[in-house]
Amino acid sequence: MNRLDPRIRFLWIGRALAIAALLSGITAGAQWLFDLSVLPVWAPGVTFVVVGGLGIILAIARYRIWRYEIRADSLYLERGVLTRVRTVVPFVRIQHVDTARSPIERFSGLASTVVYTAGSRGADVAVPGLSRMNANDLRERLRELAIQSESEDAV
Repeated sequence: MNRLDPRIRFLWIGRALAIAALLSGITAGAQWLFDLSVLPVWAPGVTFVVVGGLGIILAIARYRIWRYEIRADSLYLERGVLTRVRTVVPFVRIQHVDTARSPIERFSGLASTVVYTAGSRGADVAVPGLSRMNANDLRERLRELAIQSESEDAV
């Protein structure tokens, strides 16, 4: 089973800390705006520490659990901290494959491979946290395997 690039942990931790800072700011703003004397002065700090700490723990656990593998006839994904999700994407169901890079991913040298599948809406899957080269290699490999499986599936 393949793991994600370790740098993705820092992106997930950064996002968790940004959310913690936002919630801490909302707590401080509500305290000041509504003159909430029932909340102690240190409530925004506690909000940041608790939400940030939980976010860091979840980011690390998410990284440890996230795996993907190219099998003989499918792409297998395993992820999820609170709810474990195992996804099997048969190559014959793959419509097309993209490599996506958000500005933060470009800054950190990471990319995601997005696999679009036939079937119901929202059946697309993404493999985040890959190095740019690994994302491109995965995209090309899945594309080739999807083309091969299409010709094997033909009647």
